[in-house]
Amino acid sequence: MTKLDPVFKKQLLGWANSFEVCCMLDSNAYSDTNSKYDLLVAAGACKQLTATGHQAFEELKHFYRASPGWLFGLLAYDLKNGTEALSSQNADLMDFPDLFFFAPEYLIGVKQGHIEVLIGDPALPAQISTFNTPTGDTGPIDLKPRMSRDTYLEKVRALKEHIRLGDIYEVTFCQEFFAEHAVIDPVSVYQDLSTLSPTPFAGFFKIKDRYVLSASPERFLSKRNNHLLSQPIKGTAKRSTDPAEDENIRRQLRNDKKEQAENVMIVDLVRNDLTKSAVPGTVKVKELFGIYSFPQVHQMISSISCELNPELDLIDAIKNTFPMGSMTGAPKIRAMELIERYEESKRGAYSGALGYIDPAGDFDFNVVIRSILYHQSGQRLSFQVGGAITYASDPQKEYEECLLKASAMIKTLKGLNEQPF
Repeated sequence: MTKLDPVFKKQLLGWANSFEVCCMLDSNAYSDTNSKYDLLVAAGACKQLTATGHQAFEELKHFYRASPGWLFGLLAYDLKNGTEALSSQNADLMDFPDLFFFAPEYLIGVKQGHIEVLIGDPALPAQISTFNTPTGDTGPIDLKPRMSRDTYLEKVRALKEHIRLGDIYEVTFCQEFFAEHAVIDPVSVYQDLSTLSPTPFAGFFKIKDRYVLSASPERFLSKRNNHLLSQPIKGTAKRSTDPAEDENIRRQLRNDKKEQAENVMIVDLVRNDLTKSAVPGTVKVKELFGIYSFPQVHQMISSISCELNPELDLIDAIKNTFPMGSMTGAPKIRAMELIERYEESKRGAYSGALGYIDPAGDFDFNVVIRSILYHQSGQRLSFQVGGAITYASDPQKEYEECLLKASAMIKTLKGLNEQPF
């Protein structure tokens, strides 16, 4: 794949960040036949929508019908409260909206290294190539866990008891790491994170003074023509610098019965979610237990697809699968109730989705994981990590998996040799 000049890419992001609202969606040159562009950069807002509560998806539906062009947006995890009889009472210091979409003033797409101005002056790339990106300071970051290691282990044991009693089969349990009085340069931090952990569904999203800096490896849901695709991740193994050992780890993950059990339960949940939007009989598992490698980890990824019922609105297809099964558990509603009970932070933008809807009615959204959230004016920074808890889970190993998933973010914020927890 032909890559975009990294200097111009940096200028693109710096230029976009000069607007109050912007979004960069970056594949980091991973090959994906389902993606229309390798990179999309949207800057400025001609129109925007902020919504919450039971009518949020309906408001998005009306917003897209009124502006049937390109839209970029954030769906926060707690939209669940508007679609189910659920609530969120945990602390939320980041204060992201439940739903935010905007129609961009400028839009640039890149495919195979070719730059295309989709909205705006065709001379825009030449103007951006002279943009001098201001570099802000990133001060020392005092990261703290929201819950202690012992508390985490105790809660995992409690969730395993729920599984033993038959309340749930699996639940994705997460914990937060946070910093107060945090001063960072979001552009530099995002670039450092992307360099350390380039992933196929990375994203930089700015809503005034709030940022999502995402190194996500996971697709939530995409639509191409009448085709829906979801690719949940369940199953993680740490990589080795020794090629032979790394290949052995990869093979072990592929054949690990516990990881396969985690994965297949979520595959079944996603199949059920897609059934709500599908032409009957078209839901298919295209790939089961695929192993994909990223800089820090190997991941087990499955792909589930269907044909979209032509009588269904595309926004309903998103609503019917949200929040994504890989970040909830099974059965889904009971798992979300226990997530609220045992987690100590409101998820907000974390385990939500970033993405776009295009003029043809196609869309593509990631899962907001491996992502740093930043509230600039409040000088608050947060990221969350988690894993699937099943009856076979070892609490200590689950804690170590959390730290593995957090490693790129910790190294980005604290330095390569820091061991803060």
